[in-house]
Amino acid sequence: MVAYPSLDRLADLQWHRKDPRPVAGTGPTYLEEVDVPDRALAPPRGTRPRNRRALILGAASDLFARRGYDQIGMSDLAEAVAIGPSALYRHFSSKQNLLREVIIGGLAPMRQLLENLNLADQSTASAQLAALCLDERHLGVLWQREARRLSLNDYARVRTEVREIGRRLTDRVRAARPELDRRTADLVTWATLAVLMSPSFHDLEMPRPAYDELLAELAGLVLETSLPSAFAAPSPPPVGPVLLPASRREALLAQAVRMFAAQGFASVGMEDIGNAVGITGPSVYNHFPSKLDMLRTAFQRGTAALLMDVSTIYQTSSGAADALRRLVVSYIRFSQVHHDLIGLLITEVEHLPEVERHAARRAQHNYLTEWVHLLQLMYPELEATAARIRVHSAVAVANDTARTPHLRHNPDVPAAIESICGRLLGL
Repeated sequence: MVAYPSLDRLADLQWHRKDPRPVAGTGPTYLEEVDVPDRALAPPRGTRPRNRRALILGAASDLFARRGYDQIGMSDLAEAVAIGPSALYRHFSSKQNLLREVIIGGLAPMRQLLENLNLADQSTASAQLAALCLDERHLGVLWQREARRLSLNDYARVRTEVREIGRRLTDRVRAARPELDRRTADLVTWATLAVLMSPSFHDLEMPRPAYDELLAELAGLVLETSLPSAFAAPSPPPVGPVLLPASRREALLAQAVRMFAAQGFASVGMEDIGNAVGITGPSVYNHFPSKLDMLRTAFQRGTAALLMDVSTIYQTSSGAADALRRLVVSYIRFSQVHHDLIGLLITEVEHLPEVERHAARRAQHNYLTEWVHLLQLMYPELEATAARIRVHSAVAVANDTARTPHLRHNPDVPAAIESICGRLLGL
């Protein structure tokens, strides 16, 4: 499984506490496993730079994104900018307030850019969007993983900003492509944003401006993709699964995945899961020794299912292009059906022990390597890093649409996503 958070998903996720109000909550990045050294952000100790507030915000963005909000203390942030904790508190009264400023402040440039963006001049517009998203590369992780740490009021501000960004870009898409109805333009919007945000969830690097040019090209491919002029209205969301497993173990696992995705791993107890499937008391432990074992089992099964698809496709395809196209279709189908599991890979993978977390990331890397391998067989001149960035962008589009309910419930979306991913991969 290859998990990326959806930008629009901020409006659809459940709060990590047991609270019925929707709020952001896509958690630890499930990324390529790359060691990144701490960046030398601190000015010389004892100096008083005029841009100290900006330095603090930059350090917080970097540390929250790479190590996670829960793993960073105010003392870590103070050390990163070579000041004492008391001086840090003069600028920000709490770590949560600092996170709010990092996220909400980071959203402002995108909103401002969209005020006058002209997608009719697509090459210029794509270049502007790509440069901004690479300049603010951490924002995707912070919006999706760490916004759940904000207060409900602050999250509401984030959600409002995100929705406004989506609305403005959809308006720009419709102005440039008047043949599209609003539902189709909405899909183009979120697919474009998925591509632009995808570098936030891996550590692949290219020199700039080459990286800007590649990301702009990928965004432009989405904006240009030929799609139906009108989409069907989304189907009503299902109330729940029509069929339940006969096995109590399987029923528990399926329910655990749904509840972890909706409420957060930390907020769900074993008894809650058992009660949801009619198993009370300690008998639930006869099937799983802990809820961590449930989470681990769900991740392992998802990865095994995808790798089995790779094996089947390799044995039955007529060539690299056929195999890659079938991998795209397979992954879209998987992500649409198992959207809760895709979400858990973003929000809850931090709960795995370190060794298992690294193993999960390595499995993801291996799965994506097969996509890259097929893409380079099709285009031998394509450099490995550029190929992998293309693959990440396509996977991000599949994940985002699967995890955004109003897109997932639209019967026209999977075929459209296949077309978009096909363009991104040169199929």
